[in-house]
Amino acid sequence: MNAPLILKRPPASWAIVLAFALVYISWGTTYLAIQKGVRDESLPPALFGGVRVGLAGLLLLLYQAGRGHSLRLSGGELAGLIGVSWLLFVGGNGLITVAEKTVASGVAAVLAATTPLWMALFAMAWGRGERLHLRGWVGLLVGLGGVLVLLAPKLHDPADFARDLGPLLVLASACCWALGSLVLRHRHSQVPHLTAAGYQMFLGGGSLALLGLVLGEWQHMPERLTAGAVAAFCYLLVVGSLVGFVAFNWLLGHISATKVGTYAYVNPVVAVLVGWLAGEELTGAIIAGIATILVGVGLVRGGERGSPPTPAASACEEELVQTEG
Repeated sequence: MNAPLILKRPPASWAIVLAFALVYISWGTTYLAIQKGVRDESLPPALFGGVRVGLAGLLLLLYQAGRGHSLRLSGGELAGLIGVSWLLFVGGNGLITVAEKTVASGVAAVLAATTPLWMALFAMAWGRGERLHLRGWVGLLVGLGGVLVLLAPKLHDPADFARDLGPLLVLASACCWALGSLVLRHRHSQVPHLTAAGYQMFLGGGSLALLGLVLGEWQHMPERLTAGAVAAFCYLLVVGSLVGFVAFNWLLGHISATKVGTYAYVNPVVAVLVGWLAGEELTGAIIAGIATILVGVGLVRGGERGSPPTPAASACEEELVQTEG
């Protein structure tokens, strides 16, 4: 006699809505929290970003160990994870944390939203990467045009633009995220994606924190550990790195990756609105820039061709494509 077929009940609608809200709010507000830490509280960017990311990775690894997953890695797997972690967290997280000392959080979020554009460019140089259709090329040009619209006020004064390299650091951060995500997509690994993500955060955050120590950032840390600084750190650790990540991972297990990927469009809008409520200027250039960039990202995502990544690689990549600052 055949065993009865047990159908898995889909999650309740309220649970899906709550998970989406947690992802949108947690990752959309991290940009302002980073700015509060490095600009308002004058926390050293490498230690601030590195310790937080590294600790989040350690907690994720402990969670995996508690579920009975092995944390053992081969030498080759460890080397690959180190390389990816440096791109994602030393380059990606580190650069945007430094940039937000001068760049408004909303502007940083909009510029960070160009990550899929850079990823499309890098993919074309990859051996078997995706190629863009005409629609994708149009989207690429539209998105890069949105960057120029957003930065137009600064471009009027080249001297002012040269004095503040913050926007270029955010774009460099987006490029690092794109390249790291592309490497992650094409890596063949047997490591569970949550374990791999934990190692990437732990190794990347640890490396960034070590860089901060080498640069002497620890010298003025004691007097900078104010209540506001601790609040910004804890918010980013708990809400940005843990709550948002868990909600996102849960959604990936119940909703299509395409629907979950809407965070790439919503997060910059949330960041701009939150920054505006916190007193940041909301100019016509910002509104036009975000609209243009997001239209370009949408066209690029719909204009790629080539073999799609495996579900595991896609899930891992989605978790780390500019989820937060």
